[in-house]
Amino acid sequence: MRALGSGRHQAPRPRAAGFTLIEVLVVIVIVGVLALAVTLAVGGSAERRLRGEAERFAALVAHACTQAELSGRDIGIAVLAGGYGFSRFDSEGWQPLPDEGELRRRVWPEGLTAELGRDGRPLARSAAGDRPQLVCFASGELTPFDLVLRLGDAGEAQRVRGESDGTVAVEPVATR
Repeated sequence: MRALGSGRHQAPRPRAAGFTLIEVLVVIVIVGVLALAVTLAVGGSAERRLRGEAERFAALVAHACTQAELSGRDIGIAVLAGGYGFSRFDSEGWQPLPDEGELRRRVWPEGLTAELGRDGRPLARSAAGDRPQLVCFASGELTPFDLVLRLGDAGEAQRVRGESDGTVAVEPVATR
């Protein structure tokens, strides 16, 4: 039998304060994934906005051409400094379409620039939208055009291209 004080009795070791290597690595991975997600969400937002504007313009031009063909009346598109508007040709000339409905006047987002061209030459923007630069004819044809949209100082740009057969397409523009 052993005496009470004579044996080797080990006291529990105090646990070191701090994190293990695995815990630190898990936190680093989580922070890295969150930083990547935020970077992609913020960095791509200007590009997504620009692509969205180009696609909206293309869709509205295609819709205007469909409406012109169905109604038998030409519809014009005036590209302005601050946006674009639609008008219909009647006996009194070009009349702006009402401010409600799909073909209402639209405003470009802040910082967006639009360069309209035809046959490789730039076209002047319409001052008040009285005469459209582009026309969707009742026959289903469209004035051919190139519209290059840029947002701010970003190198990205989107081109909306309209063909004489009425097709409209959006494509990215190579950076300068």
